[in-house]
Amino acid sequence: MELYLQFGYGMMEHSRSLIKYWGSGTVILSPRDLNETQLERLSKETIKLGGTVVLDPQLYNPVLTNHDRLIVHSFWPTSSIFPNGPELSKCLINLIDINQRIGAKQIILPGMIAKRVDDDWLESQRQVIEESQRCDTNGLSTIMTVALSYDALRNDDQVQLLLESLPEWDVPSIYLVCEHPNGDYLVTDPGWLANVADVVAGIRLAGKQVIVGYCNHQMLLVASSAATAIASGTWMNVRSFNEEKFILQDDDEIKQRSIWYYAPHLFSEYKIGYLDLAKKSGVLDNLRTDDVYGSNFADELFTAPQPQLAGFTEQQAFRHYLQCLHHQATNSVKQTFDETIDTYVKQLDQAEEALKV
Repeated sequence: MELYLQFGYGMMEHSRSLIKYWGSGTVILSPRDLNETQLERLSKETIKLGGTVVLDPQLYNPVLTNHDRLIVHSFWPTSSIFPNGPELSKCLINLIDINQRIGAKQIILPGMIAKRVDDDWLESQRQVIEESQRCDTNGLSTIMTVALSYDALRNDDQVQLLLESLPEWDVPSIYLVCEHPNGDYLVTDPGWLANVADVVAGIRLAGKQVIVGYCNHQMLLVASSAATAIASGTWMNVRSFNEEKFILQDDDEIKQRSIWYYAPHLFSEYKIGYLDLAKKSGVLDNLRTDDVYGSNFADELFTAPQPQLAGFTEQQAFRHYLQCLHHQATNSVKQTFDETIDTYVKQLDQAEEALKV
């Protein structure tokens, strides 16, 4: 399973640095956070470094969206793209054009968020797929967006209806976006988690690749469903999906945020002040990241006289998180399903035991 970079606010240099460090990788570009000139420039730089790019059109609710940085893009519709008609065709033609200009090999087709998975929503998905086939995609491989609200994903009958429809969709790949309940970062609802895994497995059983967008480390669980990739980024709003981010202007991303340290072997994040307490208690080394993860971004937290005096920056925290998650994702799938599950369960058990100390 791969880790894609889910582009968000302030991620241009992070994307360039990590793609260069890895020597490869995919960036899911965000028109909410980049104008078309920036999209082309970052894409060119990413490809030059050995990476690839795809563009998330973010048409999750185009009728309600009033986000200044989204609605100015050339592909953004001036009215509803449904039912099928000239506006949908125009949207897709402009999306194809911008994907060609940025050097993408695949095109993510737009899909509205499913408040309910019902006949109307399934018809809108079918219309996008069929209209894309009438357009000249110039060799771009298609990826269909499947955006699910919390209520839709939590409903077993609606999930089953989606899974039954997937084999009929003539696309090789799915871009799966799942709304978290109540805007939560980490999800505690076991039914939601189980249904995410079921949807991923159903997509794979339908013979399609699946990229799970807007993920944090909790979504490593979809390796057990043979996900092709998960995508994650820096701020919390690109590690979990919230539709409101794409509807209204929100300057929340520029506010002061706390700096967190990710302990990958514990699947846990800590504010730096808690590392000071761990040092006083003599257990700081239990939180240290092993060299196997390939990250030296947080080393100074464990060599400084006191973690809060180490000068650990936001940039280091983000790159440490994404480097560790990259290692975890790429090593999550084993030779067999049973081995993949057993390894993940063992890691969770070890983390739980370590956290008891």
